[in-house]
Amino acid sequence: MKIYSILLVFAVLLALPAQAQKFDGGIATYQSKTSFDMNNFGGREMSEQMKKQIAERMKSRLEKTFTLSFSKDESIYEEEEKLEAPGAGGGMRFMGGGFSQGGIYKNIADDVYARQNELMGKTFLVKDTLAKLDWKLEKESKMIGQYAAFKATAVRKTEQNPWEALRRNRNAQADTTATEAPKEMVITAWYTPQIPVSQGPDEYWGLPGLILEVNAGPTVILCNKIVINPQSGLEIEMPGKGDEVSREEYEKIVAEKTKEMSERMGGGRGGFGRGRG
Repeated sequence: MKIYSILLVFAVLLALPAQAQKFDGGIATYQSKTSFDMNNFGGREMSEQMKKQIAERMKSRLEKTFTLSFSKDESIYEEEEKLEAPGAGGGMRFMGGGFSQGGIYKNIADDVYARQNELMGKTFLVKDTLAKLDWKLEKESKMIGQYAAFKATAVRKTEQNPWEALRRNRNAQADTTATEAPKEMVITAWYTPQIPVSQGPDEYWGLPGLILEVNAGPTVILCNKIVINPQSGLEIEMPGKGDEVSREEYEKIVAEKTKEMSERMGGGRGGFGRGRG
């Protein structure tokens, strides 16, 4: 095991001079997959055929492809556009509106985070400082493609989102003994010093090398392609449209809208997807 680690370090040292000669940025492609427990959404009451049908409809939302366009200081993480299956619709649909999120912009030099979101027909520009994680650099290493990657871990508070809010509301009404979801989760990331930028997918950043893989609860994000110094396609621009709000302000708005929808849907008993056009 020690010999393998030494070889990884040696590979990194050989590669660093070549990377350091010239760096104008890069584009990394990531595959994101999120597992989905049907039992948390009333799946115990569904037939296997119904579970299978819902799983197929959910697949496009749970398995996505993203690109990270990055330079030393800036990056933007965007979902690749693709044709929706008939009747699938875009984003998460509520009665009377939708919920969708734009690309994540990060500027490490200026400590700026920005994201343009659509919520029930209204556009918001969520702008704030970068979310910082207290990374712990571990001793483990492995190869991801042609890159030597090293492990890092951090603990993060779990986020509240519309899906989770409706699920909890439903469970609370159905079972007063239901336990709360854990309020913290361990994030595991794999980064490569061969690409010496502190960028990464989604909201992850802050390691001594590009983050190639993230394991965060039910979600796995894995890089499968990197183009350094691309001749075209490297466009990094901070979103600028919408009513500007902080993260905290936006979370309060989402919570309020979610509560409204939960009440309209009879406390979540009607399930998702009603009111689709």
